[in-house]
Amino acid sequence: MNVKQTLKHIIPVPAWTVLHKTYSGLIHMPELPSAYLHPWRRASLVSLAGLKNVHKGRRAFIIGNGPSLKQTDLSKLKGEFTFGLNRIYLMFPELGFGTTYFVSVNDLVIEQCAKDICALSMPKFLSWRSHRFFKSGPPPANFLYTTYDNPTFTRDVRWRVWESATVTYVALQLAFHMGFEQIILVGVDHNSNVPGKANSTIVSQGDDPNHFNPGYFGKGFRWQLPDFETSEIGYQLARRAYEADGREVLDATIGGKLTVFPKIDYLSLF
Repeated sequence: MNVKQTLKHIIPVPAWTVLHKTYSGLIHMPELPSAYLHPWRRASLVSLAGLKNVHKGRRAFIIGNGPSLKQTDLSKLKGEFTFGLNRIYLMFPELGFGTTYFVSVNDLVIEQCAKDICALSMPKFLSWRSHRFFKSGPPPANFLYTTYDNPTFTRDVRWRVWESATVTYVALQLAFHMGFEQIILVGVDHNSNVPGKANSTIVSQGDDPNHFNPGYFGKGFRWQLPDFETSEIGYQLARRAYEADGREVLDATIGGKLTVFPKIDYLSLF
C-alpha cells in the first residue's frame, strides 16, 4: 500500500475529500490566471455563455470512433445535431457532411493534428492546455478548462471540466450545457485489443484496429492507451446528472461493451 492509499485508509472520507480538493486547488493555482484571463479564454467564455441551453429540448448524437462505425449507417445522421470527436473528420469525405460540433481534449491528438483541426469549419471545442499548439491571432476554437482530477459532472462548461479519461465524457458535459434533452451514443465501442497500462503512451507500429479507419492512429502516431475504469466513473456521473434533470443518455453503439447507459437499437431511432 503506497502513502496515498495509506492516508486514504486512515483519514475519514469527508476529511480526505477536503484535503484532496485543497491539494488539487493548490496544484492548479498557477494555471488559473491564464485559464480565465487570457484573451482566447475570455472569448471562449463569452461564446460558451451564448451556447447555454441553445438546443434546449432537442436530441443529439455523440459519435465515437470505434470500428463499429463501419457497421453503422451514419448517413441517417445528416440533419441531426452531432458531436464528432478527435479524428472523426477522416470520415467526412465518405459521409459527404461534417458533424455539427467537434471536440478534442487529448494533448497528443491535438498536437499531431493541429493543422487538420484548424481546417475544420464547424464550431470546435478544445482543452485549454492545447492552446500552446496554435499560433497567435484569433482563437482557433472554443477552449475548455479541462483537468484530469477531482471527478465531477459540470453543468456549465465555462468553468472547470473533468475529462474522465475520455473525450466522450467532455462531449456529454458540453451537450448538457447546450440543453440537449436526449443524447445518443454511437461508435463508443468501449473496447480495445492493444495490451498495456492504461494512459501509457505508445507509438503505433502499423494499422489501427481499434478505430473506424486503419490510419486513425496509424504507423508512427503517438497515443495513449484507454482507461476504461476511469471513463466508467465519468459515465456513471453523466447518467445520474442527466436523469436527475429529466434527460437521458442512450447507447446505440452496435456491439459496444459499455453497460452504463440504456441500450437502444440504432435504426429504431429513425
